[in-house]
Amino acid sequence: MIKFENVPPEIIRAMCTPMHQILLPPPAQHLGHLWLGSFAAISDVDLLRKHRISHLVQVIDVPWLPPVNDPNMTVTRIDIMDIPSADLKSHLDDACTRIEMSLAAGKNVLVHCQQGISRSASVVIAYLIKNHGMSYEFAFAFVKKYRACIEPNSGFVKCLKEWEIKQRPHINRSQTEYAFYPSTVFSPDHLTHRHPG
Repeated sequence: MIKFENVPPEIIRAMCTPMHQILLPPPAQHLGHLWLGSFAAISDVDLLRKHRISHLVQVIDVPWLPPVNDPNMTVTRIDIMDIPSADLKSHLDDACTRIEMSLAAGKNVLVHCQQGISRSASVVIAYLIKNHGMSYEFAFAFVKKYRACIEPNSGFVKCLKEWEIKQRPHINRSQTEYAFYPSTVFSPDHLTHRHPG
């Protein structure tokens, strides 16, 4: 049973929302949109159709989950548990490549886990670090702005910080990062976000 004692309202709302849009590119680029969500999102076929989701990245350890039988849906499956010792790192290169290929082809991607809090959020953060040059801190804040309930477990945080060093070996983490992002990557709404602190 999920208890909501001492939980801020925005986090409760986020946990009760099946999916949130993270990246919304300008229409002129014809790129796909990136979404982050929970298991509830894939249970709602109408919701997936409404947002034209055609690639699922499932970061979830549920052997009983039946395969997706929609021929128009691409599925990337990452079977890991939401525990600090889980091997997230070995899956990140492939997951980021598959997400980028789908977005570049104009396909909308939903990355989901059980609650859309730890596992799927970690994959989206890793994608932003690798493919958009963000630091872990910036990517975490960026994703949390759109899905307030995200909270990668301590092992995933360690993994993502090591991932950042691998992907951005020559970047001074104290620099103002936002100025280096091309304005074409994000929608005007996303461009209002600034690095915290």
